[in-house]
Amino acid sequence: MRRPAARNSHVLLLIALALAGTTAAAASLISVNQEIAVGRQTQQQVKAKVPEVTDRQVVSYVQSLGRRLAVHAGGPKYPYSYSVANYREINAFALPGGPVWIHRGTMAAAANEAQLVSVLAHEIAHIAERHAADQLTKQLVANGLLGLLGAVLGNDRSAQTAQIAAQVLANGYMLKFSRDDEREADRVGATIMRRAGWDAREMIAFMEVLRRQQGKDPGSVEVFLSSHPGPAERAKLLRGQLRNVSGGRRNTDQFAQIRARLSRMAPARSMR
Repeated sequence: MRRPAARNSHVLLLIALALAGTTAAAASLISVNQEIAVGRQTQQQVKAKVPEVTDRQVVSYVQSLGRRLAVHAGGPKYPYSYSVANYREINAFALPGGPVWIHRGTMAAAANEAQLVSVLAHEIAHIAERHAADQLTKQLVANGLLGLLGAVLGNDRSAQTAQIAAQVLANGYMLKFSRDDEREADRVGATIMRRAGWDAREMIAFMEVLRRQQGKDPGSVEVFLSSHPGPAERAKLLRGQLRNVSGGRRNTDQFAQIRARLSRMAPARSMR
């Protein structure tokens, strides 16, 4: 008779942690395998809705950058994947469990390869730090504890995974990470960049690109800024982190070639 009581106590503890929004709850309530399964289902739906750049050279280039970064990411060994959305707006987003998307507009706005890499590294950091698991846990709690209890007790995991994937899509598939998550993704992303050999200071430089773009063409950064802290705040924090950092790769001929290739394609679509 003690086992059910012990399990119920464990459940109550996890629910309390979830209500407090802790990372420990996310790690316990949504397993890495569930997170990956949710990401796969969500990725299928996103690919059905989002116009995608399919040019082999462009996609291969982005994938090669992502692979070099992911080697230096901590956390679980997620099956990272990289896709390019054919949108003119500057944005990028990560789905649970591995998929990373970057907008064509981001590639056009980046002044060099390291700036482009900084955006990919930021999204990889969201995945590596399990920010999606944390946000999904909070969503499950906010929408009732029945599904949450099913995840904890292991009742019908496939149905639970489908329920979580539906929750992601219901919120527009781009998860709303907390400001603390965004700051951590900058900090961890900069570290991943450095380990992979790029100049992490270019992450700060890209914040300046965003600031200038905000004044010149507000609509092009509207979506990005709606889900991220302001570029000035992010740049200030990064300057403190990277105060004594120097060196690293900034640009390559391949980046220029890919940018030129994109410029010869039909204009990217607008999200509006």
